Amino acid sequence: MRASPYPIPAWRVVLDGVDLTERLAPRLLDLSLTESRGDEADQVDLRVHDHDGRLALPRRGVTLQVAIGYEGSGLFDKGTFKVDDVEHSGSPDIITIRARSADLTGAVRRRRERSWHDTTLGDILGAIAGEHALRASVAADLAGVAIAHLDQANESDINLLTRLGKRFDAVATVKAGTLIFAPIGAGTTAGGQPLPGVQITRASGDQHRYSVADREKFTGVRAYWGDRKAARRTGVLVGTSDNEKKLQATYATADEARQHAESEFKRLDRGTAQLSYRLAVGRADIYPEQTVNVSGFKPEIDGTDWLVAKATHTIDGSGGFVTALELERGG
Repeated sequence: MRASPYPIPAWRVVLDGVDLTERLAPRLLDLSLTESRGDEADQVDLRVHDHDGRLALPRRGVTLQVAIGYEGSGLFDKGTFKVDDVEHSGSPDIITIRARSADLTGAVRRRRERSWHDTTLGDILGAIAGEHALRASVAADLAGVAIAHLDQANESDINLLTRLGKRFDAVATVKAGTLIFAPIGAGTTAGGQPLPGVQITRASGDQHRYSVADREKFTGVRAYWGDRKAARRTGVLVGTSDNEKKLQATYATADEARQHAESEFKRLDRGTAQLSYRLAVGRADIYPEQTVNVSGFKPEIDGTDWLVAKATHTIDGSGGFVTALELERGG
């Protein structure tokens, strides 16, 4: 038999400790894995035929381990997920299983009340990690940031992490048993190790969409803090005042106001250009926060440093494997 000129997709799913890959392979409609930067949990959607009614519905809350890649080159372990939703539809009868990152469910989503005083960002994140039996990996330039006061009022730990991520323009997520907190677009892990870059050509994919924001973009961001001595709100400006965006919240200190203004200014800058691109041959090795260089497009597209914001990998029952990327302008 003549060998295929194309790589053959491969995958593995282990449900509640049982490897079901061989049993599900002839029934597979599609397996989709979405990896996000931090605001959203990574998600798996698995759809299989149940035409003969011989498949049992999985219980909600059981674990689902997923790995994807190609035959002969190994699989990329994409982590452990917890089954959230199960659906049976027909006809034809189809079972749909949706699972989200196991590290972002359960106790980390329970609301709680507490405050921190005269501490550092690294100590806060370390405490949260310890409470959930997680390792903490916090970028060195963020770990030592002083926090005079921080309230967690009827708020889950995961929501607090997201809030801190927005305040410091950082990836704030939990993956593979590790609480990760690192600057967005730094091109490194929280431990300072460089992330591998990605090279993509126009010939790599079959669909793309590029958009650039209106040139009337914000030139600066102004945030306010409550100056008790002066008994008034005082503004802190990052950038220039030519066309500034004003944040509505009033922060406790000048430092906190400046942190929010700097973070928002960086987010606005990244949002001025976006590129969505579907790779015809899936790339399981691509994940959020990697830097991407593209070629073969318009000069404006090729000349932009891109950053992976989201990657969705889909393998279907007919042997197809595509990766859809959402890219934003890097720093």
